[in-house]
Formats: sequence, structure tokens, C-alpha cells
Amino acid sequence: MKSERRNAIMLEQEESCFAREIVQYNVMDKAPIKIYGNDSLSTRVAAFQKKADEHTHKQKQNPFSCSGNVSGMVHQKWDKNDPRYGTPQEGSKTDQRGRAAGAHIGNEVKFLCDMISQYGVPNEDDTISISFGELFQIYTTISNKVVGLLLRARKHGLVHFEGEMLYQGRDNNVMITLLKPKSELYCS
Repeated sequence: MKSERRNAIMLEQEESCFAREIVQYNVMDKAPIKIYGNDSLSTRVAAFQKKADEHTHKQKQNPFSCSGNVSGMVHQKWDKNDPRYGTPQEGSKTDQRGRAAGAHIGNEVKFLCDMISQYGVPNEDDTISISFGELFQIYTTISNKVVGLLLRARKHGLVHFEGEMLYQGRDNNVMITLLKPKSELYCS
């Protein structure tokens, strides 16, 4: 019994020594941290500091930042005649999202004009007309934005209708006229 106990204790000691040796070997075996690239560390630190300074400057101009120091904020003077006035910074994510949304809405307006040319009645002056009620019934199954798309199409000179806004029910008999032929819709 004593010999079995002694063997078990010796086995435990050997296992713990072996585990200690593995830990020591792994600690000594670790390679130094490598920084990839040809730049020196000071160049990388300077580049990081430059980015941090640019960010700090942008945050001082941002009225929504949480810097807490509104009095120290740099106020930029805007010129309303500047072509960049009211537009996002060129190349920003906001600019990209705006361009993508504009293209999407443009495609929807073209599709609406296609629907008018497909279901409308040709006029003598080479235009096509359809009543708002009929267009609303046709297009509502496709999209619920028919009135907004009509306003956008009118803004771009593609369609004409009387009144400032169209309402379902009240304006069902208002005629919507497609001003350009289908061949010219895709050129604009």
C-alpha cells in the first residue's frame, strides 16, 4: 500500500515538473513581436499622431461631438454661393449613400414613366396621359411611393399634372401627362 502511494506521489511530482518545464520552454520560445513594413517605429508613431490630430480637429468642428467644450469649437464660415454648400464631403460614406439613393430613386422614376407609357392613352401631341386614379391602382401594387415619385418626375420635367399635390380619391380624375417619349427617358 505504501509503495503504491509512493509511486502515485512520484508520478504527480514528475507530471508537475514536466508541466513546469513546458511552461518555461514556451515562455523562452516566444519570438519578439514583429512590426511588418519597412518603416521605423517612430515613423509609424508620427503617422498615427497625425491621424489623431486630424480627428481631433474634425471633432472640434463637429457640433454633435461629445467633446463637451462648445466654447472652444472652431466655427466654420459657410458661403451659400459655394457649390459644396449643403453637400456632404466628397468621397465620404454619406456622399456614397446619397449617390446610391439618388440612382435608386432615378430608376424608380424611370419605371413609373414606363408604366405610364405602357398603360396610358396616346395624345395627338405625342404625349401619353393617364388618370391619377388608374395609375394609383396599377402602381400601388408595386410601390406605395407613387405620389412622391410623381412629384420627383415633375421636378425633372418628365410628367405634368395640375395641382401641387395629388390625393387618392379626391384627385382620381386628374390627368398625368408623360411629356417625353419613351426613347428620351433613358437619355436624361
